[in-house]
Amino acid sequence: MKLQSYNHNNHGANKTTSFYKWLLCLSLSLYFSTSYLITTSPPPPSPSQPPHNTKPSPQRTLFETPWSNLRMFVYDLPSNFNTDWLTNQRCSTHLFASEVAIHRALLTSHVRTFDPYDADFFFVPVYVSCNFSTVNGFPAIGHARSLISSAVKLISDRFPFWNRSHGRDHVFVASHDFGSCFHTLEDVAIADGVPEIMRNSIVLQTFGVTYKHPCQEVENVVIPPYVSPESLRTTVDKLPANWQRDIWVFFRGKMEVHPKNVSGRYYSKKVRTMIWRKFSGDRRFYLQRHRFAGYQSEIARSVFCLCPLGWAPWSPRLVESVALGCVPVIIADGIRLPFSSAVRWPEISLTVAERDVGKLAEILERVAATNLSDIQRNLWDPRTKKALLFNERVHEGDATWQVLRSLSEKLDRSLRSSRVSRQLDFAT
Repeated sequence: MKLQSYNHNNHGANKTTSFYKWLLCLSLSLYFSTSYLITTSPPPPSPSQPPHNTKPSPQRTLFETPWSNLRMFVYDLPSNFNTDWLTNQRCSTHLFASEVAIHRALLTSHVRTFDPYDADFFFVPVYVSCNFSTVNGFPAIGHARSLISSAVKLISDRFPFWNRSHGRDHVFVASHDFGSCFHTLEDVAIADGVPEIMRNSIVLQTFGVTYKHPCQEVENVVIPPYVSPESLRTTVDKLPANWQRDIWVFFRGKMEVHPKNVSGRYYSKKVRTMIWRKFSGDRRFYLQRHRFAGYQSEIARSVFCLCPLGWAPWSPRLVESVALGCVPVIIADGIRLPFSSAVRWPEISLTVAERDVGKLAEILERVAATNLSDIQRNLWDPRTKKALLFNERVHEGDATWQVLRSLSEKLDRSLRSSRVSRQLDFAT
C-alpha cells in the first residue's frame, strides 16, 4: 500500500516520498548536529561532597535561559543506589532509562552546584528500574520503596537539607508505569499510593492523567519515556533510497486474543484486543503481535501510528512516532502528555476515545482527506523532536532542558529562592 493512494493523489508521488525522506533526514540531522554543538562545558572531576563554603567557579554555557540562576545539588550517593546497576547495559537504554539520562545530564549541567547551601533543588539519583526479572526480562520494581527509603535515610542523616524542608525541594525520578506508586498494576498501585516519605517532594514521572489519581498526589512533572537518540539515528541511516510511507496504520505490540491474562486483569482495558479483533483482517492496518528489533523502521514507513494504553496510559511509541514523523494516534482517555508548553500535541497528533476504537478506520480516513498534510508538516519541527529526547548532556530545548524549565516554575519550594526574595523585598 502506498501513501499516495491514501491521500487520493498519485501525481508526483515519487517526488513527494523523496522529499519526505530528505525532510526526515534533515530534521534528525539538525537535531543531532545542534545537540552536539549546543552543550555545556566539559564535566568537572567528581569530588566528594564539599563543605558548605566551597564554591567552584561557575560553568560557562552556550545558551542562556530565563532560569539560568537555578541551582541543583546532586547527591553523591553510594554506587549501590545507581551506577552499580549499569553493569546491565539495558539499564541505560530501556524505556524507563530517563532516571539514568537525567542523572548523567545534570552532572555536567550549568545548573549544577557543588555548594548545597547555594542550591534551589536537591536531586536524589536512585535507579529503581534496572532490576530486570530473570523470568521475563521485565524491570522488577518491588525493591523501589526500600531503596528510596534507604537513600532518604542516608541523606537525612548526613546532611541537614532534607530535614529543614521535609523534602519539599528534593527531586526524584519515577519513570515506570504508575510513577511514584511503584507498581505495574493500577489497582495495586492505587492501593499502595505514593510512599509517605516522598509525598512532600517533586517527582519526575512518566505517568500523568487529567483527573484525580492517587499516583499523582505529589508535586510532579510529567516526562517522556526514554527513547535512545542513537537508535533513531541508526533507523534513519538504514532507510532505503526508495523509502516511502507505504503503511497506512501501524501497531506492533501486545494484543491479547483473549483480554484476561493470567493475572485475571484486563490488559489495556480491552482496547488492544478490540483493535486486533476489528482490524487484523483489514489490509489498511499493519498489526503485529510479536516483537521485532527493527520495528522503528516500520514506524518510519507508516502514516498513522497507534499509541494505545497498556497497563498505564503512556507509551514509548509516542516519542518514537513523533521523532520518525508518523502521526501518533493516542488512545488513552485522560492522559496527560509531557511538556505541553513546548510540544503542541493537538497540532501533531490525533486523540481517539477508547470507546471509539472501533471507528478508527472512518476517523483516520476523514483525517487523511482533510488535515493530514497540516499535521505532518507540524511534525517536522525539529524543536518538537528535541523536546522529547534525553541526551547525555543538557542541550537547549531537549527533554532535560524542559525538566529544568518546569522546575523553575516551582521555585516557591526552594528555600534559597525564598531567602533571596525576602532579602530583595527587605532591600526595597
